[in-house]
Amino acid sequence: MPVDSWSAATAVLRLSALLVDGIQHGVAEGGFDDVRPVHGFAFARLSEAPATTAQLAEHLGITKQATSELVHYLLDRGYLTRVADPHDRRAWLLVLTGRGHDCTRAAQRAATRTVEGWEQRISPGQATALREALAAVAGEGRLRPAW
Repeated sequence: MPVDSWSAATAVLRLSALLVDGIQHGVAEGGFDDVRPVHGFAFARLSEAPATTAQLAEHLGITKQATSELVHYLLDRGYLTRVADPHDRRAWLLVLTGRGHDCTRAAQRAATRTVEGWEQRISPGQATALREALAAVAGEGRLRPAW
């Protein structure tokens, strides 16, 4: 059965949902059952470098108000802390705590297990081709929810 563009697009969306579900299950198993998928996208951004709430909002593609609520949730649960921005005395940077990094590592392990499960359903050559094709198409864009 030939795969047309629409079939490929819906397959990628299903694959994305499977990945998010696999990560969510893995972080909950790791003791982080108070984290939702959107938090993982924030953690991915903050694991690269600290950011202001405005920068995180821009990255996630949500309002500053929604981001502020998300940040308060994560601060209250010990995943983030705030530090003074050394370049702007009026600004605060969001930084992952040890708990935030632990959760991020649990998500990475869960993602690896999920992808390895997919690869067991296809040949090693197909798995290599899939990884290479996805990397070529996805490029280096932002990792954020598909609102």
